Amino acid sequence: MDFTPTEAQTDLARLTGEICAKLVTADRVRELDTDGRFDEQLWKSLAETGVLAAALPESQGGGGFGALEQTAILRELGRSVAPVPYLWSIVLGAGALARFGDDAQRALAARAGAGEVVLTAALAEENLATTGTPGLTATATGDAWALTGTATTVPFADRAERILVPAITSGGVAVFAVDPDHSSASRTAQSIVDLSPEFLVEFDATPAELVGTVESGANILTWLREQAWLGLSALQLGTLERALELTADYTRTREQFGKPIGAFQSVAQRLADAYIDVQGLRLTVTQAAWRVAENLPAAESIHIAKFWAADAGHRVAHTVIHVHGGIGIDRDHIVHNYFTAAKHNEFALGGATPHLLALGAELAVAD
Repeated sequence: MDFTPTEAQTDLARLTGEICAKLVTADRVRELDTDGRFDEQLWKSLAETGVLAAALPESQGGGGFGALEQTAILRELGRSVAPVPYLWSIVLGAGALARFGDDAQRALAARAGAGEVVLTAALAEENLATTGTPGLTATATGDAWALTGTATTVPFADRAERILVPAITSGGVAVFAVDPDHSSASRTAQSIVDLSPEFLVEFDATPAELVGTVESGANILTWLREQAWLGLSALQLGTLERALELTADYTRTREQFGKPIGAFQSVAQRLADAYIDVQGLRLTVTQAAWRVAENLPAAESIHIAKFWAADAGHRVAHTVIHVHGGIGIDRDHIVHNYFTAAKHNEFALGGATPHLLALGAELAVAD
């Protein structure tokens, strides 16, 4: 593979980074910790500059770019712990509707790319996480569908126009777009490690719009899950990169016994180990994104990136806190936000054992 970034990758990363540097300050992040963790000004700026729509098809008003460019955007958002739902609304929501939806759903994807609406996806439901099969059910009456069940930790469900929800039907797994504002649906805020807005959403025969067909439902669900894993891994990469930079800077200025703490062998060794972990994650994310962009089989590469994001993410996040000492757990210090963001990504991706079991099962099926 060629590790040279595309021109579009470089331009989009630079543009996203410049917007975030201007708007996502430490004070702004702390302010949003108590105000919903959604930066409307940042979201509007990303829409106006074309960042949101860059990787959507040109037919939906996008730039037609692919996984490499999308990963570059996610990485920059991770570097700023930017409180916006780019992964959920654009990569998953708009991406799935643009790829698999009907005309009306593709029009909704275009509106999401313009920043007019927010979309999200319910992919953390417990049964789905453990067995790969959703616990929600959908029943058909003529051409109409009704969804019943509970989805947990659904990001930005409080402001979503539609939630993409996988469910079991009489014909197998299918994916549905559901309006969470319907009277038969309810949303309950949940406590999340980095204060992200995530919700328990309960559906009681809630009207639902089928995305694609029932026959293609399993493939759509696989696409959603792999895109989510790759996207979270890219966010984690940016988060860990910046957290390590902040930590390295701190070790140059924080003195103990008359010299910078970075001069102590134990500190230097931990930073070296963290650097290797970040480089490993960068390699695996880049490889997975490249294979997706080239339309090559990418499931194994995505699982490997997912493993590194969670496993290495755990080690690097704790190194960042330990080296900073007491101020690392001070909620008023920006490094605390990087720690909680990294832990959120780690928890969302899962631990090392489930990664290996899932990968082994998937490869066994492929064989």
